[in-house]
Amino acid sequence: MSHRIASLAMVLGLALTVSACNTMGSSPAGTTAAERSLYDRLGGKTAITAVVDDFVGRVAGDTRINGKFANANIPRLKSMLVDQICQASGGPCTYTGRDMKSTHAGMGVSSSDFDALVGDLVATLNKFKVPEKEKNELLGALGPMKGDIVEKPMASMQ
Repeated sequence: MSHRIASLAMVLGLALTVSACNTMGSSPAGTTAAERSLYDRLGGKTAITAVVDDFVGRVAGDTRINGKFANANIPRLKSMLVDQICQASGGPCTYTGRDMKSTHAGMGVSSSDFDALVGDLVATLNKFKVPEKEKNELLGALGPMKGDIVEKPMASMQ
């Protein structure tokens, strides 16, 4: 179960990390921001790694969801999140983890759990001063994964 929650965190972390890294890079000579990949605009792997480190620490302190990560292999979680965000943002990395649906099957992740994780990601992206454009681009890439992760709608929707 904790492995599946770790995957959820990975997906959400990816979205936030990619956005946070946007402000850390500079445009190569002769290219405009519009021509650069999200990966480059986020600042590359070093910036993504910094965001993931902060994000995972923030989730660990979030009593709403940290219990789901009690048995997670944190170094592996961080590594997988970095690779997932790197790949999703157009970087040179390859995510080798499982797909989100099979990873989270049977975990009972609720909409509230997912929203708490996204909130932690947004807080991290804000800390790193990721511009809104990149933040929205990253979150937009990750948003479709919610359907593969959430198994329990909010209590008011049941």
